[in-house]
Order: sequence, then C-alpha cells, then structure tokens
Amino acid sequence: MSAGRRVRPTGGTAHEDAPSALVATTQHLEPPFAVVDLDAFDRNADALVERAGGSPIRVASKSVRCRFLTARVLRRPGFSGVLAFSLEEALWLVTGTDTLPADHDVLVAYPSVDRAAFERLAGNAEARRRIVVMADGDAHLDLAESVMRAGSVPDGHRLRVCLDVDASYRIGRIHLGARRSPLRTEADVAPLVHRLVASDVLEPAGLMFYDAQIAGVADSSRLVRQVQRRSAAELAGRRRRIVEAAIEIAGIGLLVNAGGTGSLHLMGPDPSVTEVAAGSGLFAPHLFDDYRAFDLEPAAFFVTTVVRRPAPGYVTVFGAGLVASGAAGASRLPRPWWPRGLRLVGTEGAGEVQTPLRVPAGVHLEVGDRVWFRHAKAGELCERVDRLHLVTGGAVADVVPTYRGEERCFG
Repeated sequence: MSAGRRVRPTGGTAHEDAPSALVATTQHLEPPFAVVDLDAFDRNADALVERAGGSPIRVASKSVRCRFLTARVLRRPGFSGVLAFSLEEALWLVTGTDTLPADHDVLVAYPSVDRAAFERLAGNAEARRRIVVMADGDAHLDLAESVMRAGSVPDGHRLRVCLDVDASYRIGRIHLGARRSPLRTEADVAPLVHRLVASDVLEPAGLMFYDAQIAGVADSSRLVRQVQRRSAAELAGRRRRIVEAAIEIAGIGLLVNAGGTGSLHLMGPDPSVTEVAAGSGLFAPHLFDDYRAFDLEPAAFFVTTVVRRPAPGYVTVFGAGLVASGAAGASRLPRPWWPRGLRLVGTEGAGEVQTPLRVPAGVHLEVGDRVWFRHAKAGELCERVDRLHLVTGGAVADVVPTYRGEERCFG
C-alpha cells in the first residue's frame, strides 16, 4: 500500500509540491485545458497491481477513453487486455488502431444489440479471435447466432461469449449493487452455458461478476465496511458455485472477471477469479477520496480561468460544468483542487457557461487567474475535451487525443 496520506474532498496529494509544480509546468497553456500527471498515473497503476494480489488487471476503457494512455498501461506488468464499453469500441480498438499488444484481447463489458457491429465482427476473423462479447439472456444469444449464421463465416470459428452474472447483495427485499443481469445462481447460468456448448456458431468463454456495492461505494463508515465484508463473503461462495457448475458444463476453463478499482484487494486473491478489472484508479477522480482501504493520487485535472469577481469572497470561472453520471447530487459535481479551499456555491453548483466559487480567507484571485478542478469520475472528463496534456518530470511531455479528439463516441 502507498505510504502517502489519503486524498480528501478538498483535494490534496501524497506529494505536497505537486500543485505548484503542475501549475508552473502548464503556465504556457491557454485555458481551458485538461492535464494528466503521468508520474501520478504510473504510481496509481503500480498501486492497482499491488492490490490485485497477482491477478491480471483488465483495463476498463470507459474510465480512460484515451488510446495513448490505455496502451501505456497495457505495456506495464500486471495489466492484460481491455474491458470495453461497447462492441463498436472493441472493433475499433482491434481492427482500426495499434492500441493493443498482439497477445491482448477485448472483453465487451455490456451486452450489445448493435446488429451492424455484430455483422462486422462476424465477418472479421481477427476480431472474432480477440473480442469476447457479453450476454445475460437468450435475446442476446439469439442476435449473435442469427448474425453469425447469416454471415456464413468461412473459417468455422465460433464467437466467444461471456455471461454477466448479478453480483449484487440482497438483504431481504433490500437490493445493494447495480441492477444489470437477471442471472444470479448456477440454475440461472446453466441453461445458457448448455446453449453455448450446443451452438454451432457460439462458444462459452467466461463469466463476469461486477460488485458495484463494494467497488463503487466508499468504505467510509463502520456500517458500510461491515455490509461490504458480508457482501464479499456471500459473493465469494456464490461465485465459486457458479464457476464450478459452468466449467463442468463447458468442459473447458473459463475466464472469470471480477472487481473494480474499489475492490481489487478483495476480488484479486479469490481463487475462483482469473482476472480483475480497473480503470478509474489510474486517474483517481474525487469519488475515491473517501475510501479507507487504499490510497490514490489525483492524476487528472481540468483547468479554467477566473472571468469575474462578483463580490468580496467570490470569483466566477469560465465553464466548469462537467457533471458526472450517476444518482444526481453534490457528489457528482466537479471539485476545485487548486488553489486550496475554493468551494462551489450551493445554490448554483457547476454551471454550463460559468461557475461561481467561494474564496477562503488568505486566497486572492484576479480576473485571468487559473483554477484547477478534479472530475467526480474518471473517463467522463475525456468526453468533454479533445486532448490531454501529459506532464512528467516537470515538463509537458506530450499532447494526445481523447476518444472525442479522434471523433469517436461510443455512448
């Protein structure tokens, strides 16, 4: 585990000179712009590998959305493959870019009903070799089979399919976790595995278990930690039974994907898990500030400019309304990071065109001065900017496009 102190909602870093160094290094850039501290990014990658306990980490591309940075991570020991968020994206990564090393594959994290994308997948042998699609019911398998059969695939290689299994925690009628898959027990999973084994165009490739109630919820209170421990224990037993049943039916080994940045240390050591997934921990958005089990360094920022001083104790900055997905609330708003102590105004929040901020005593900002922010989530920042300025060793080492900068939008 990192020896640095934990980040907190007001910002901060394990390296106290980081803000002034980053500000000085980027002084020649014209706001608004986005920055990734590559040194912090790499240290976060090392911390993820340590917490994974030997399980390879599949990079969640939705949390990066920049091919250069995905490729950078995949070159590091401990990382293998991509967890894509759409079939269209997976096809692009495999057939249209050099992002992936030759021995890495792509697991599509969510079921797709994009028939055109399936048709391209069916007609491309290399894509079928390197892409695993997701399903959680017969409707998904019906679509995949119909496209594969219609395409008369000449090489006879079947399409690999992973089944998404519900990893939520149930306490009576209380549901904790993501509502995503209807598959929960070995009895739910077995018929689909049997169908995949019997199919002439599909084959079973793996099982996925995403524990949103652990990976995506800060362990900041004793009650949350207690519930998460119980959830992890329940999931471990249920996952083991499902995996054993599926392997017995399939007659082959299966990939078993689990976890996220917030739960690598719990999922990685489980012997039924063959790989874990993470991506947000590379950028360390502020939603991770309150986690107690691990430390991260802020690595991704966006910078804008003071354009008004409407009253004593207040400034207004240009834009800054980069609000994250999820349940609406203050936790989804961006947070000022530098200068320290700035706060959003509760009655206005983060604005589409301008954002007012409360300025603490001892901080003086003039029109034209810069304010640094952190996004609540990771890759969503890259949907709002077309390039990232990469800083390392006290210099801007490169400027690379985001998915948006490459004119790619996958949802």
